[in-house]
Amino acid sequence: RAMGRWGTRAWQELLVLLGGLWMWGSSAQPTPPGPTRSSVPPLKFRLAGYPRKHNEGRIEVFYNEEWGTICDDDFTLANAQVLCRQLGFVGATGWAHSAKYGKGVGRIWLDNVNCAGSEKSIRDCKHRGWGNSDCSHEEDAGVICKDERIPGFKDSNVIETEQSHVEEVRLRAVVSGARRRLPVTEGIVEVRYKDGWAQICDEGWDSKNSHVVCGMMGFPTEKKVNRNFYKRLKRAVRTKGRNTRPGGRLASKSQPKQKRREDVGPRKRLFAERQQLNYRLHSVSCTGTEVHISMCTFQFYRGNASAACSTGMPAVVSCLPGPLFATSSAQKKKQRQQQQGQPRIRLKGGAKAGEGRVEVLKNNEWGTICDDRWNLLSASVVCRELGFGSAKEALTGARMGQGTGPIHLNEVQCLGTEKSLWNCPSKNITQEDCKHTEDAAVRCNIPYMGYENLIRLSGGRSRFEGRVEVAVGAGDGDEPRWGLVCGEGWGTLEAMVACRQLGLGFANHGLQIRLAGGRTEFEGRVEVKRGSKWGTVCSDGWTTKEAMVACRQLGLGYSLHAVTETWYWDASNVTEMVLSGVKCAGHELSLSHCQHHGSSLSCRNTGTRFAAGVICSETASDLLLHAPLVQETAYIEDRPLHMLYCAAEENCLSSSARHANWPYGHRRLLRFSSQIHNNGRADFRPKAGRHSWVWHECHRHYHSMDIFTHYDILTPNGTKVAEGHKASFCLEDTECEEDVAKRYECANFGEQGITVGCWDLYRHDIDCQWIDITDVKPGNYILQVVINPNFEVAESDFTNNAMKCNCKYDGHRIWVHSCHIGDALSEEASKRFEQYPGQLNNQIS
Repeated sequence: RAMGRWGTRAWQELLVLLGGLWMWGSSAQPTPPGPTRSSVPPLKFRLAGYPRKHNEGRIEVFYNEEWGTICDDDFTLANAQVLCRQLGFVGATGWAHSAKYGKGVGRIWLDNVNCAGSEKSIRDCKHRGWGNSDCSHEEDAGVICKDERIPGFKDSNVIETEQSHVEEVRLRAVVSGARRRLPVTEGIVEVRYKDGWAQICDEGWDSKNSHVVCGMMGFPTEKKVNRNFYKRLKRAVRTKGRNTRPGGRLASKSQPKQKRREDVGPRKRLFAERQQLNYRLHSVSCTGTEVHISMCTFQFYRGNASAACSTGMPAVVSCLPGPLFATSSAQKKKQRQQQQGQPRIRLKGGAKAGEGRVEVLKNNEWGTICDDRWNLLSASVVCRELGFGSAKEALTGARMGQGTGPIHLNEVQCLGTEKSLWNCPSKNITQEDCKHTEDAAVRCNIPYMGYENLIRLSGGRSRFEGRVEVAVGAGDGDEPRWGLVCGEGWGTLEAMVACRQLGLGFANHGLQIRLAGGRTEFEGRVEVKRGSKWGTVCSDGWTTKEAMVACRQLGLGYSLHAVTETWYWDASNVTEMVLSGVKCAGHELSLSHCQHHGSSLSCRNTGTRFAAGVICSETASDLLLHAPLVQETAYIEDRPLHMLYCAAEENCLSSSARHANWPYGHRRLLRFSSQIHNNGRADFRPKAGRHSWVWHECHRHYHSMDIFTHYDILTPNGTKVAEGHKASFCLEDTECEEDVAKRYECANFGEQGITVGCWDLYRHDIDCQWIDITDVKPGNYILQVVINPNFEVAESDFTNNAMKCNCKYDGHRIWVHSCHIGDALSEEASKRFEQYPGQLNNQIS
């Protein structure tokens, strides 16, 4: 009985304990299953961005001790409902995509969020996992919440009506000439505040702060500023109206010339400042490794800041541009001298300047970096080493496509102060550690050049396609200035025309118009800007390379198609052709950097229906040939002519075959297998659709691309002695990587292409999978295979489309060795390859 009483009491205590646990669990915020509830830190949320009200903005989440954003992919109103409730509002009325409230900084914590709408926490919604995203900050999501708080809601999330963190920063040039030239490398540091801009007090400002700001502006490093010169700016503001005459000089006309020079400086002239300085930040202190000034410590001026920074002046920064953006010939010459020898780091596969997969040169061979522990500090070292600013994003998971060859480095851990990635600690890689699916990449800050303002698309069904229109008349790097309109003769009719143009938002013969200084958007001083006019581009010679440059300049990624007839797109009010003869290498930042005819146009068809157009895409394929397989499978076959009728019909034999004694005799063929991988981020599809494929009766198949691959035998000096080509009679997924499903097959007139992560195998025993070497004399040669040689289909990287091998032919046998992708070796190793003296025997060392 004693045991029974004890057991009853024990059960009662146990039930009470379980009940308490149940009540505690039901009152806690739901979280995914874990070892304990207390091990999951609470999430914090905030609204950020501009322009916005207190109940709307970019949604940011505090996770793992770091603020980050949410990508807008698959975002819905149900997601916004959950997030608004966590912010303390009763619900959501809408959401915003494409960084409507400005781009955030740091991590993108969530992607592909899928809520039902009833969840208590965003943790309970489906998503790709914390920190697993394929987005950029251009896709940051925002929410619009109902302006009604949940009764009794208590939370640490404070919905700020006063801005409490820094987002956008700019350099405002105040020196004559610098205001019109891009990039702006020197000026006053200003931060976005409400609908305007505010300055930073320079008390305590040092070179580390400048280093951070220059990195944000896209420059690798800072240089010393002449502060005495800018002190005159502060005096100019204080004495505004007393001794400042129109034009901005700080002396009266009667002053001696020498005295005016002392005030103004030998070759610089200040613009008269027309607004009072408005300080918002002070006591900024950076370590120099931050990628954004918001990560530094600083303080806000609160309330009336009219007496702020009484002993200081606006913070001024001067930056040194990288080689790609250097404007003066002296800067370019100095940087060329500093960059002696081949760089040991490069970016590959990116659509824009300053982004791509990071590749490093080690043991004369280019290779990639594994993304273990890859972060913004290491990415910033890479960006600055390459002549860009600090890193916007450190990308993992082969976000810029998979590389090929070795993976040289793993667990790179930079402090952020290093001059080169090679100074950072890292681990050597082993085959088991990483795969190319984990290749690290970066997006760097680059200087604002204004190139995107000189090009636009019209008539397309989406912003990614249309007829290309360019602005001519203003030089690159020049920013046309706004000016006033004389009031003499200004009447109701002129005002009507101005209002009509403002409403339509078009530029009339290069004249742009805006209102300034009014109380509302419907009134104000009329300002105009002249200096450029819009026109179309001639489509003669318009290819994928030119379209690549256009899409890059537009900021729309890669070129999917170069369009030479645009009659099916809606016509715009622009009908004049202003650019012809455009010929690009493919790497230029603007169409104006490509060769073109200049002011004297030459075009066969000048009508808008034959104007150049583009279809752009955020992703692209990237084809590579598996070089070792070519080396392993190469052999010679003497094939009888009576078995080559179909091959001759498809032009797969050398020209001398026409004069052969058909059907007698034979042709000597160098045969090999080719395995073509798609390592990009989009499927490789033929340029033409199925409706235009050509049927070849002899081989009984369709050709989706007339020339898919070139095969050449070259002498060491590059002279072609034999050639072959392969039409893409069948582009399909022969095999794929693990967890990748096949999508394309040629059977039954199926869709053709190569899926990302798959490869297409052309076996050595297929017709035309050869080079006709019947007329080639014995000697040492280079075997070259080029995929997509005419750039008919867009790729993220054309520099890796060629493969080369050394080969020795003695008239009876052939030895093929040292096969490699064209850009896989160092310059030194490539020279050794091209100067290969030849083999004395068949032993390959």
